[in-house]
Amino acid sequence: MKITIAGSLGNISKPLAQTLIAAGHDITVISSQDARRSDIEALGAKAAIGSIDDAGFLTSAFTGADAVYTMTPPNLGGQNIKAHTAAAGEALAEAIRRSGVKRVVMLSSIGADLPEGNGPIGGLYAVEQSYQQLKEVAVTYLRAGYFYINSYNDIPLIKHQDILGGNYPAGTKIPFVHPEDIAAAAAKALQEPGNGHEVRYVVSDYRTAAEVATALGTAVGKPGLPWVEFTDEQSLEGMKAAGVPEEIAGLYTEMGAGFRKGIIPADFIKQGAPVTGAIRLEEFAKEFAGKY
Repeated sequence: MKITIAGSLGNISKPLAQTLIAAGHDITVISSQDARRSDIEALGAKAAIGSIDDAGFLTSAFTGADAVYTMTPPNLGGQNIKAHTAAAGEALAEAIRRSGVKRVVMLSSIGADLPEGNGPIGGLYAVEQSYQQLKEVAVTYLRAGYFYINSYNDIPLIKHQDILGGNYPAGTKIPFVHPEDIAAAAAKALQEPGNGHEVRYVVSDYRTAAEVATALGTAVGKPGLPWVEFTDEQSLEGMKAAGVPEEIAGLYTEMGAGFRKGIIPADFIKQGAPVTGAIRLEEFAKEFAGKY
């Protein structure tokens, strides 16, 4: 198969490309950076260099492909993030229409069924809505859990304050995912014909915030590391003090509140809370210790 992959050589797209190349497929990888060209070609793939929000470029990159994997970069543009994400989604959908691609696998997120109250995930709601307008195209929406690797941002908090925390209680259950599990799910879906428009949840483990604190704390030599619940204001101000731009901090505070209220994982739970990934929390904790 000829398969085009968005996402350059990121945490998901690189292992996805490697898996598909090993299976004998003809792979093109989209990147916005020409500096990535040699690394992409070293994998055995072709490089398509251009912008993810340029429908003309994307049409060229998709034309002739049997399947495409699409994603929008997190915090796209740094400002007006949800609007930029939605615009990129429209460009991707337009390119799919123009190119005639019939099989699409889109990286989405838990909570993307909600138009609001979900922080940055709201941009992916808009992207899903754009894709829903595609006719005679088999689209699989991979609604991924909360990335384990986001916890790397909490290393300073653990090192300097001996706590882990967020604006939701210790008993809040969060669907987590490892990028390698997303890559495996995407590779499987891309090699299947698909069946209309289908949502698949990709989750590696479903654990409480307290269990995360225990697992990560144990891995870094701080057994009994407590989970501390912050108010929304404390969460927002803490991120801003750490140098997170105000808009992004606000969106992540809203997302934390969405977990606290239970609205973000609600559809995941309704679908039976399927855990399909292989990398459990304690296994990721070993990786976390290596970064710590």
